Order: sequence, then C-alpha cells, then structure tokens
Amino acid sequence: MRFIIVGSGWRSLYYVRIAKALPERFELCAMLCRTEEKARRMALEHGIPTSTSVDECRAMAPDFVVVAVNKASIAEVSMQWMEYGFCVLSETPAALDMGTLRKLWELHMEGRRLVVCEQYRRYPEFKALIDLAESGLIGEPDALDCSLAHEYHGASLFRALLGIKQSEQFSVTARSYTFPVARTLTRYESFKDREIVPKKRTVARFEFENGKICLYDFDSEQYRSPIRKNTYRLTGRYGEIVDGTVRYLDSEGIAHVSPINMRTRKVQTGYDNPNLREIEEVTEVTFEDENLYSPRFGLCGLAQDETAIATMMEGTYLYAKGLADSPYPLEEALQDAYTMILLQKADETGEKVESEKQIWNCV
Repeated sequence: MRFIIVGSGWRSLYYVRIAKALPERFELCAMLCRTEEKARRMALEHGIPTSTSVDECRAMAPDFVVVAVNKASIAEVSMQWMEYGFCVLSETPAALDMGTLRKLWELHMEGRRLVVCEQYRRYPEFKALIDLAESGLIGEPDALDCSLAHEYHGASLFRALLGIKQSEQFSVTARSYTFPVARTLTRYESFKDREIVPKKRTVARFEFENGKICLYDFDSEQYRSPIRKNTYRLTGRYGEIVDGTVRYLDSEGIAHVSPINMRTRKVQTGYDNPNLREIEEVTEVTFEDENLYSPRFGLCGLAQDETAIATMMEGTYLYAKGLADSPYPLEEALQDAYTMILLQKADETGEKVESEKQIWNCV
C-alpha cells in the first residue's frame, strides 16, 4: 500500500512510525515538505524519502495521499490533491467552517474521494466498548457522561456509543472554564517542577431529537497528563458501563457485574520524545468469555492511536481501489466537524444552539 505524506509536523510522524512498523504492508514513497531545509532534516532524522516537488510526488502514483498539515489548511490541501485525482486520507477535522464542509461534500458527490482519519472509534479500547454497547447487553443506550476526547473526536465517539445517526438533529448548550493544574507532559516535553498553569475545560449538554442525551466534559490536559483521567458512564435500559465495568440484567432478570479486560504490553521504542519512549500496545480485549479485540496487524509495537490510524490507512487503500466502502463515511466526518462548530458557538454565545439539516444529512 503505497502512499505519500503532505506535511512534516507532529501528526505526519504517526504515519512514518506506522510505515516503519509494518513495512510489509505500507510503503512511504515520500514526505512532501515546504522547504529544502525541512526536507533534508526530516530525511536525516527519520531515514525517509522526502521531496519539495508536488509534481515529483504526483509522478510516484501513490495509492493514496495523506494530508497532515495544520488544521487551517487541511481542507484546502485535501481538495487540491482530490482535484489531482488521488484518494486523500486527511487529518482531522474535515474543515473549520460550514462553507468548506459543503464544498467537500459537493466534491464527494462529483466522485472525488476523501477519507477523514477519524480514528477514535478504531482504538482497541473504544472499538470493544462500542461493540459491547451495540450488542444489546445493556439494552438501548439512552444517556452518556463522556469525558474521552475533544470536539470532533468526542462527537464521533458519543454518537457511536449512543447509536446516533449523523442525520439526527440535536441542541447543545456549553460553557468553558479555566482551572489551575500542575503541568506534566506536552507533545514534546516532560515537566516535574509542579508548576501550576491555567488550562481550559469545556462542559456541554447535547440533547438529541430521539430523547437521548450526552453530557460532554473535556479538559485540555486529558490526552497526556497522568493526573487527568478519561472517564465515561453509558446508561442503558438493562444496565450500564462505567469506566470498563459492566452491570447488566440477563434474560432471566439476574444482575451481573463484569469487567472489560484490556491487556497490554510495554514497548521501549528508542525515541527521545517523552511521549514515545515507552508505549503500551494492546494485546487483547475480552469480556467474560468473549474476545472483543485481537491485534489486526499482530504485535508490532504500535500504541492505540497508531494502531487505529493503520486500520484507517488500510481501509483507505481498499476504498481507493474500489474494493470496499470508505472506512469512515464522509457524511460522518462532516457531522463531527459540524458538531464541533455548534459546540464552539454555544460556548461563545452562552445560548442553546440548534442543529439544522445539512446537505450530507440527506443521504
């Protein structure tokens, strides 16, 4: 599966690590950089082919193109490569404004191919949770307290866990707060000085037209800080799942309590970055006697995020070749971005914001 990467920042390196971990599956043809200096540095530091020429990269005829540039440019660059005729796997979100979201859908309807790499539903941990929620064990889910991911990632997860279709209309109220917290870990640095810094926390309530609700709560420290934990509570009519513990009534009305068991192994990567020196690779996820997850690519030294992205890359290849549907339908990705826009509007205005039908809701 041959691909190029457009962009050379933090997110682009996830695809580099995946290609190195799975060389029998993925071939990185080149990383397209904006300057010769950056191209030389990336080639030297990561041992990968680089280029500064769009024409050179197009001539490589990759199976798909990964767009991993800054958020403000993702949609524009993705459309450029779609117009060249390539299937694009873009980083998130799909776009930041309504006009661009509609333009992406119009290009899709014209036959252009875009997959937004919304990978959170494919995390081993979250995929197992979604599968269990969809199994009917706890009955129809009606309510979710969700503190798992921000904005568009959060929207993708809470819609999946509640079984909300992308066409379902909703309202949202939101408010952000700033709280002091000790700094611990950023993308590039680790701190042990206990210095207190201000961090944003957003709390919101989503109410769907079918009566379901999601209480969204996310702190910007949660992705990396060891003192800020992800948490959730999914409530169904015959039980609930709270942070990996399942309580449910069986068909005879007998109550049970069972854990979702996720087993991992620690992998020393050799990277200097404190985020990457040691990762935990998921080896299996089980519930009672059922296996909910086995490594799709075998044990290859990838963390959950990279494992999920690798499945999106494989799905994009199959989609590009006409062998499968998109691994994440574009209407879902556009709805994630639309939900983010309305969440931000509700937060900024302090008012309840109502969703409206969009062109991608009519599929």
